[in-house]
Amino acid sequence: MPPLVRTTYIEAVALYEKGLQALQAHEFRQAADLLRSVLTNYPDEKELHERVQLYLNVCDRQSGPQREAAPSSVQEKLYAATLALNAGEYAQALGHIGEVIGDEPFNDHAHYMRAVVLTLRGELPEAVPSLLRSIELNPENRGLARQDPDLEPLRRDEGLRQILDTAFTSPRQERRRGAARTRR
Repeated sequence: MPPLVRTTYIEAVALYEKGLQALQAHEFRQAADLLRSVLTNYPDEKELHERVQLYLNVCDRQSGPQREAAPSSVQEKLYAATLALNAGEYAQALGHIGEVIGDEPFNDHAHYMRAVVLTLRGELPEAVPSLLRSIELNPENRGLARQDPDLEPLRRDEGLRQILDTAFTSPRQERRRGAARTRR
């Protein structure tokens, strides 16, 4: 004789399956409503409750307010700084850039971006050392600085314009040149 199956169990499983179908269709709120109804309408079906609760947690996580993870790698922080800069959120951009410089003090891109943000904020005296540091770390930044429209206010300064127009060599480059001369 086959075991007797409660009709409530069959109904609860049918509702549970509808909830899973909605979940698979990414209809998280509908899935959550269906799954919650299994808990409330079928309190005696304890064997389903644990699985229902698991899927309810997924639904709640997916349908709740989405929080973006804080950037963790240097590349993620630079990307976040770029997004903030483009959105005009200069303080946030500077925060990300500061973290990058803290992690990688020789990151020329971070120093260059810092110069851009400070220039856009009108903090020109503070922007100059960052720009010069970016050029020291990567002389190609000089060419960028000569053309970057965001740095136009800095280029109006005659002294800085002369610096951008003259060859800039870092102490490291000077040492390399000296070593190359002694080898000849």
